[in-house]
Amino acid sequence: MSGGPKVSARVSAKVSVCLPCRNAAATLPAALDSLLGQTLPDFEIIAVDDGSDDATWDILCDYARRDNRVRPLHQPHQGVALAWNAACAESRAPYIARMDADDLCLPRRLELQAALLDADQSLGLVSGRVRFGGCRTARAGYAAHVDWLNSLLTPEDISASRFVDSPIANPSVMFRRELVDQFGGALPNTGDAAGAQPFPEDYEQWLRWLEGGVRMGKVAEEILVWNDPPTRLSRTASEYGVEAFARVKAQYLWRWLARHNRRHPRVWVWGAGRVSRQKMAPLVALGLAIEAFVDIDAKKIGQSVHGIPVLPRTAIPPYSPSAPFLLANVASRGAREEITAWLEGLGYQMGVGAVAVG
Repeated sequence: MSGGPKVSARVSAKVSVCLPCRNAAATLPAALDSLLGQTLPDFEIIAVDDGSDDATWDILCDYARRDNRVRPLHQPHQGVALAWNAACAESRAPYIARMDADDLCLPRRLELQAALLDADQSLGLVSGRVRFGGCRTARAGYAAHVDWLNSLLTPEDISASRFVDSPIANPSVMFRRELVDQFGGALPNTGDAAGAQPFPEDYEQWLRWLEGGVRMGKVAEEILVWNDPPTRLSRTASEYGVEAFARVKAQYLWRWLARHNRRHPRVWVWGAGRVSRQKMAPLVALGLAIEAFVDIDAKKIGQSVHGIPVLPRTAIPPYSPSAPFLLANVASRGAREEITAWLEGLGYQMGVGAVAVG
């Protein structure tokens, strides 16, 4: 890996901001300016250019000449996971923050996150609320996803929601550096290899860390503008498709169920529709045994799907250690909240006797 202009080492920095970037010339200056304007002054920016063929490298070198907090590094194009890992490997500070080249940090981001990590030693990673940087009308689904993320603040809520979708916005994280050594960084995506299937590297990393027991929290303030450009990987790359998320989620959910479901692999699934059943397919392939579907659609209740009965929600017994374990697998707006309230009325908690999946 090649370096940029010679800059002074900042061995006492409190935060290393790791910024993988590729062909980001259009947005990179604004992202860097938002970082250099932070209220927490003691940080470094390790920006790894992943083989860009635009002016990304020239921009990084120009910023490094003007501010010694910027440390540009260059590598041949290897993908965002390896660029992220390379930046983390070069970090010197006790805290590492992620930043993407098409987003903007709000001025107190680093200050607020570092303060929370300082104050709560039980937390390994902190995020924060994010501001949706797109058109809420044209991108209503993505905006709703941001609203959902912003509702998850406590470690308990974040942990219980991990199998719905990633409960944190990737470019908003800050964590203790030793966690990379303990649990590893991003796994390189092998989706282009023969027989391999793509997967979302960031989501996989946070699932792996949560499985390892890392407690994650959020500051209640907005800390980042999470932009939604047409080129965002989550919109264009196969590793961020619905099937890719379902595959990686299934692996971790299967192991989680083995530890938390006394009746494993037997479950009841709330949601008998076709889309819900498709989302269960990777788990069924692993050995999940669906004893019953639960639904509120009168046309489905009393029927069977592939020999599995569809029951009304009134058929769910009160929670007990021997009660069926519920997978809440309905994603329509407001449905998850309604299901959670119904199950809580029967003594269930998400994470105890039931879990939400997406």
